[in-house]
Amino acid sequence: GEFCPICTLPIPLRLDEHSALNICCMKRVCRGCDLAARKRGMEDCPFCRSPRPAGDADELAMIQARVAKKDPVAINLLGQKYIFGELGLQKDTRMAVKLWEEAAEIGSIDALFNLGLAHERGEGVKQDMAEGAEFYKKAAMQGHVKSRNNLGCLEGQQGNFNRAVRHFLISAKMGNKNSLEIIQKIFMAGHATKEQYAQALK
Repeated sequence: GEFCPICTLPIPLRLDEHSALNICCMKRVCRGCDLAARKRGMEDCPFCRSPRPAGDADELAMIQARVAKKDPVAINLLGQKYIFGELGLQKDTRMAVKLWEEAAEIGSIDALFNLGLAHERGEGVKQDMAEGAEFYKKAAMQGHVKSRNNLGCLEGQQGNFNRAVRHFLISAKMGNKNSLEIIQKIFMAGHATKEQYAQALK
């Protein structure tokens, strides 16, 4: 999981609900620290004190500045902006994949997850479910919860329910509510044991 760089406490899932990514420094700060800073009258980044971006052009410039410094979080984020055509960028799935490959090479597990999605869906690359699973495995081995959940989905689609449940149990224990709901459905369909379902609820 991720930890707030200010209070050093773990950030609960979902990350986007319990924290905010500061574009200026690419640090994810928990909502509590962000709120505490605002209560003290600080409208700038609570971590690096930089002013917040004034608009899309400002935000893109901040991301590109971090990309130039080979920040894996920023490179991955720029890929996400290209995949959706945000911040005034033209949608470019191939550019997104290229950026994710670069980010993954220098340590971004979110980029590994995004490469898994790209190969699974055939976005910016030729569709290859096996290759997508490999990227998910690499990310899951480093603690990426959504990758673990997606591995469970791929195994379930192939009828490998026992392996699917094992993946879902891990991601459910890491706080993924979607995995817990899927285990419940698998249990109701008779493909998971009562013990496995009870284990997921703990």
